[in-house]
Amino acid sequence: MENSILVTENLKAWYGDNEVIHGISMSFPQNHVIAIMGPSGCGKSTFIRCLNRIHELTPSSKTEGRIRLDDESIYSIPAIMLRRRIGMVFQKPNPFPTMSIFDNVLAGYKLNNIKLSSDEKDEIVENALRNTGLWEEVKDSLHQRGNFLSGGQQQRLCIARTIAMKPEVLLLDEPTSSLDPISAGKIEDLIVDLKDNYTIVIVTHNMQQAGRVSDKTAFFYLGRLIEYGKTDQIFTNPKHSKTQNYITGRFS
Repeated sequence: MENSILVTENLKAWYGDNEVIHGISMSFPQNHVIAIMGPSGCGKSTFIRCLNRIHELTPSSKTEGRIRLDDESIYSIPAIMLRRRIGMVFQKPNPFPTMSIFDNVLAGYKLNNIKLSSDEKDEIVENALRNTGLWEEVKDSLHQRGNFLSGGQQQRLCIARTIAMKPEVLLLDEPTSSLDPISAGKIEDLIVDLKDNYTIVIVTHNMQQAGRVSDKTAFFYLGRLIEYGKTDQIFTNPKHSKTQNYITGRFS
C-alpha cells in the first residue's frame, strides 16, 4: 500500500465569494511525482497554493476542508515552518536579483534567521547545487549575482534554493513554461532524479511532460477533480469522458 505523505479531504477554496476549488480529496504517495493537469483557469495553481498555505496570503481568500502532512493538520503548523516542509517553485524563475548565487541558495535560512557556520553554508550550497546539476556550471561563480545565468539555470537555482531547506514535498507550478525545450528537458530529468528524496507535485499544461515525469496524474476541470490515477492508465484508458476529450484534444 502506498504511504501518503500529504492528503487533502474535501478541500474548498475561495477568492472572495467565488468558489474556485470544489471539495477535492487526494492523497500524495511518498517519493512519487504527481502531475496536475487541466485547462487554464481550472484551479490547478490555486489548489497547490493551498497545500502550503500561500493561498491565504491573497486578500479575501479562504479555504475549508482538511489538509494533512504526515498525519498532522497543516493548520496546526506555523505557516513559516510549513513552507519549509512544503517548498514551492514558481512558473517564472525568480532568483533574488541582488544576491549572489551562494546567498540565493541560503536565502531560506536567512529569512528564517537560522544561524549557520561557514562550513555548514559551504556544504548546504554545494549539496543543493550538485542535486540540481548546477554545481559544475557555477562553482567558479558562486559569489556573483545570478544575472548571467540562463533561464533554465535560474530555474534550477530556484529549485536548489528550495531543496536547501530540506523539504518533504516540492510544489512546482508550471516550472518549465517559460523555458526553451532543452532547458525544460533538464528540469524534467531533474524532477525524475529528485523523487528519490522528495514527493513532487507538478502543475503542467504539457501533457507530454506529465507523461514523461509523473507516476500519477490528476485531471482538474472547473475546480473539480475529475480523475486521478496512475499516469499510464490516465493517458491510455481514462475512465471519464472529460479526461478522454482533454487528452485527445477534443476538449471544448
